[in-house]
Amino acid sequence: MNFPHLHLLLNHWPIIGTFIAFGLFVVSLLKGNGDFRRSSLIIFAVIAFLTIPSFMTGVGAQEVMKGQVGISAALMQRHEGAALLTLGLMLITGGLALAGLWETHRDSRQSNSNIAAILVFSILTLIMVIRTGNTGGDIRHSEIREDTNVTTVSEGTFGSIVSVFEPNAVKFGSWMAYSKWCTAFLMDLHFIGLALLIAAVGILDLRIMGFAKRIPLADLHGIVPWALVGLGINIVTGVATYMGSPEIYNFDIPFWLKMSSLMLLAVNVAVFYLTGTFDHVERVQAGDDAPLSAKLIAASSLLLWVAVIVFGRYIQAYEGSIPFHGAN
Repeated sequence: MNFPHLHLLLNHWPIIGTFIAFGLFVVSLLKGNGDFRRSSLIIFAVIAFLTIPSFMTGVGAQEVMKGQVGISAALMQRHEGAALLTLGLMLITGGLALAGLWETHRDSRQSNSNIAAILVFSILTLIMVIRTGNTGGDIRHSEIREDTNVTTVSEGTFGSIVSVFEPNAVKFGSWMAYSKWCTAFLMDLHFIGLALLIAAVGILDLRIMGFAKRIPLADLHGIVPWALVGLGINIVTGVATYMGSPEIYNFDIPFWLKMSSLMLLAVNVAVFYLTGTFDHVERVQAGDDAPLSAKLIAASSLLLWVAVIVFGRYIQAYEGSIPFHGAN
């Protein structure tokens, strides 16, 4: 299995998930259904997270397919620009969804500004996932194109408008590669975001595991927004750094082990909040023990965060550890 195979496995999830989440969100607005609203917000957040490996495997697939007969570099570049804009919109929508979930947790009411922002960005995201899917199909499916040897992309009215806002991934990557100050700044921010994230989550996990029992768990859960801030910083700086030198990361075993650990952490969080474990944890008072299921989730969370740090540390040391078989 190579990057094109992995990309084909992952790239349908953002499209299908966005349609499902958007449909549930609209129905929740029309019907005033809180359960539908919460479900849509959860799906938006999950899909935003899944879009990251989908995008990265797409960049890896581009490296593998570059120069192959019948593969247009112009079409791949257009698809990458559309995918990069889609990723940005998807992450904004997912971030707004997490903010909405936090609001409903605190006072059971989602603010009108958050609802309006999610509606606007989810519509824009929906438009862009459709365009990204279409531009991706153009690369391989020559039967749907008039010109089978595309060197210059011709856009229709809609495409011409949207393409103005799509970033040029090649130019962005070149700028990142030659701007050492920018790369250093991003790495500093990435470290700060990681410190915020792991400090907030680590304190909560340690309390769940039985340390510092004098503190009620409900009070500690109030620091979770700091973890979300750190997560946002890490995602933005991580994706930007990746785009500066994707060839370094794509063919690096520790990088994908780090990404796999992050995906498992997303599953860990989903299990914690969606299985009722959090409801039991929130009622734990000073001096009380958390349930065993919560302790297991907290311990696995800490273990996975240690894995993220360790694998991230060894990315540069194992550059090129995945064999690259591109076009001859």
